[in-house]
Amino acid sequence: MKQDYRLLVLDLDGTLTNSKKEISPRNLRTLLWLQQSGVRLVLASGRPTYGIVPLAEQLQMKENNGYILSYNGGEIIDWSTGELLYKNLLPDDVLPILYQTATDNRQTILTYDNECILTENPNDPYVQKEAFLNKMQVRRVENFLQEIPLPLPKCLIVGEPEQLMKTEAELSLRLQRQISVYRSEPYFLELVPLGIDKARSIAVLSEKLGITREEVAAMGDGYNDLSMIKYAGLGIAMNNAQEPVKAAADYIAPSNDEDGVAIAVERYFLHAF
Repeated sequence: MKQDYRLLVLDLDGTLTNSKKEISPRNLRTLLWLQQSGVRLVLASGRPTYGIVPLAEQLQMKENNGYILSYNGGEIIDWSTGELLYKNLLPDDVLPILYQTATDNRQTILTYDNECILTENPNDPYVQKEAFLNKMQVRRVENFLQEIPLPLPKCLIVGEPEQLMKTEAELSLRLQRQISVYRSEPYFLELVPLGIDKARSIAVLSEKLGITREEVAAMGDGYNDLSMIKYAGLGIAMNNAQEPVKAAADYIAPSNDEDGVAIAVERYFLHAF
């Protein structure tokens, strides 16, 4: 007997969206149908909330009782009501350490306000990549530590992958009891509150909704999706996923440029309706 899944959790970049950062027509049709069939949809991303909203609107999640899980799980929002269900923030005293480490390693640190990316280095190509992903403006600040709005849900250090691996190791060791450190992309180092990851926040949301982990399906491609792939009753990796994500998955879907989300939904959800 096949399991009926009541919650579908989707990563965005590399999963829901294609290489053009768009939802394909087939993925859109399939997810609109799925929601109308009664399955709840969750968009789970390292993006700030502002960067997720356009996709939530395209998917009509307000009308279909969907949820946004932003900042890698630092915030959970009931998109049908706008209610903030959960929020976790970085401790202020780690920010000078994060800033100095990035500066010493010739990397760029950034964070967000409600509508902009804040950084001292707006022309950094990886900052521009983050701006493109989130459709956000970049605002240059003269003094990062003095001008950022505290407290923060997340910071991001960006840089060349090999050098960023060293920064990841350094901060993971130094701040292991204060924050969580991991890469969402080889060039993006996520700095979030201790213990925050997608799986933990999905567990919080599932409990509120009375949904068991066996009734959760999750799809992703990046390092920051690994926890939810392992947590979900059905963990699906994209064919373009990082190898550890593929290894943990129950099923490997076609890539994000091949309508992999729609194909996986058709495979595992059609039987229920």
